Amino acid sequence: MRTLVLGLGNDLLSDDAVGLLAVRQLQREIPPGGGVEVVETGLAGLALLDHFIGFDRALILDSICTGRRAPGTVTEIAPADLHAIEAPSPHFAGLPELLALARRLELPFPTDIRILAIETADPYTLGGGLSPAVEAGLAGLVARAREILAEAAAPAAGAPCAPPAESGHA
Repeated sequence: MRTLVLGLGNDLLSDDAVGLLAVRQLQREIPPGGGVEVVETGLAGLALLDHFIGFDRALILDSICTGRRAPGTVTEIAPADLHAIEAPSPHFAGLPELLALARRLELPFPTDIRILAIETADPYTLGGGLSPAVEAGLAGLVARAREILAEAAAPAAGAPCAPPAESGHA
């Protein structure tokens, strides 16, 4: 199973960089060639399509600004929880539109997509670092991502075990 860990954001916009910072931490921990690919991007919408193709699972790390949670709060969102974007142009597309397009084109797209989003305090300040609350929440975002990746790597309950290695003893 191939897993994509995709960090989204913009390094130039204060709290919006948190998804990128999280995947940079994970990238230092995840060895290459182990079935997990860690990618960071500032792209959005349909431009993300190519990143997902060929993966079985995807974990997306991003910021969110709802005003309904305290800044720094990590929330897990299922793709089904997202609503289609009603935008003034077809150039604006979100994950629901991306998934629909992949299905329609019969692309090899992840069937298991999980999203971890951290509530921001200031996603708009140009050139600013993370706000104190988001900086404090970054460790929780990375820790939850590690947990999800460990769950994905663990054998499924009831999965057949590999036979024990021959010991040479009778």
